[in-house]
Parts: sequence; structure tokens; C-alpha cells
Amino acid sequence: MKMKKMLLGAVGLLAAASFAVAGCGGSGDSGSASKTLRVGTNADFAPFEFQGENGKEYEGFDMDLARAVAEEMGMTADIQNINFDGLIPALVSKNIDIAISGMTINDERKKNVLFSEPYYQSGLTIVVKKDNTDINGFKDLAGKTVAVQIGTTSAKEVKKNPDIQVKELNSSADTFLELKAGGVQAVVNDRPVNDYYIAKSGEKDVRVVNELLTSEDYGIAMAKDNQELQKKVDEALKKLKENGKYDEIYKKWFGQKAE
Repeated sequence: MKMKKMLLGAVGLLAAASFAVAGCGGSGDSGSASKTLRVGTNADFAPFEFQGENGKEYEGFDMDLARAVAEEMGMTADIQNINFDGLIPALVSKNIDIAISGMTINDERKKNVLFSEPYYQSGLTIVVKKDNTDINGFKDLAGKTVAVQIGTTSAKEVKKNPDIQVKELNSSADTFLELKAGGVQAVVNDRPVNDYYIAKSGEKDVRVVNELLTSEDYGIAMAKDNQELQKKVDEALKKLKENGKYDEIYKKWFGQKAE
């Protein structure tokens, strides 16, 4: 799956800004400038994190969420673009405070970092034309022609069913075009890819089937020894969900409220 990125190796990092993680939420003169939360991301994973058209501003669901979390904590987010395989080393060396980058929570990563409570559940979903009443789950794909992007987890999973005729295409955009042209009855992609396509294209003649094949939770990562920051991030996420800000950000990028 394209969203699963490797965690080996290290990357040269930019000079750290502001203060060490231990200072997060700690002392500081009341008249001093707003404290800074140093945020690491790998800005090449739309719609979660990417660089805007001007090439300067970092945009996406994760970026809006990171800024909202920082604001809820009384801080300002300073976002740094770091290679994905350098994010955990940057946390370990205290060059950043948190990492948010479509990062799946798993046991291997938990050996090196702490995670917040999950903020997004990913997996594979199906897109069909709105008037298609035959496909309401993955079991209904048997006997159908399904478009997938070549080389992805979507392709691997769909191919497990020999009764599905699989059409592999070069890009996710091609899969949607094939569906629109009537060359396939369904498309299978990563959930955020499907949701983002529908939200940004304004396409009204398709729908997402509300069943996840495979499931993985994304979390915000922090240094292993910073339970205090973990608690503050979790509290901020909880408040954002209670006050509606999380739903506002979610709808902006995925065209609907979070389930």
C-alpha cells in the first residue's frame, strides 16, 4: 500500500527550532512569544500532507490537524518536511516534538516511539456508480470487473478472489476514469484516495461502499520518554472532536464528517 512507508535509515535534519520536547507546556515567561510545537512530516502524501501551489505552505488533513492540536495546547506549529524514514530518528534525537504523516500505529514502531490515540482509520474501500445496487461489500465483487492501481495493496487484495476480473491501471485517477466510462463495475483503492477523489472532483454519480477491507489506524508519534506530551496531545484531540473542529477539518478534506 502506498501509504505504508518504511522506517529504516536516517536523514539529515534541519536545525531544531525553539526548545526541546521537555519544554512543551513547561515554564516560560508570560510575556514571551507563543511556544512552538515542532512538527515533522513527509509532505508527499495528499490529502494528508503536501506542499501547496506556492511551494511554501504545507497543506492537508494532517497539517490542519497538527495546527489545531498545537493551538488547543496554546502553541504554534512549526512544520518541518523530513523524509519519512527520518521521522522516528528525529523524534528519538529530540529534533522534533511530534510526527504526523499518515503513520500507521504498529508494534514495531511502538518499540521506539509513543503514539497518540488513533485519529484516522484507513483501509481499502470500494467506489461504484451511485445507481449500482449490486455491490454493497467486498463479497459482491465476485463475477465483476474491478479497477485497481497496479502495484498497490488494492491490487494484491482483489487478486486473492479468482472470481474477480481485475483491471490494473497506472494511476488511481485512471481507475476512476474507467469506472466513469463503464469499463468496470467498481474501483478499489485506499480509503483516503477514494474519499479525496469524491470530495475534490465534485463527482455526484458515484458512491463509496461503507465497508473497510483491512484496517489500520494512524496516530501522532512522540518520543518514547515523553508521556507528558502524549497526554497533552490526546487531550487536545479529544477536545477537537468534542467541539466540532475535527469534523470541520475532516469534511474539508474528505467531503463528509468522520464516521
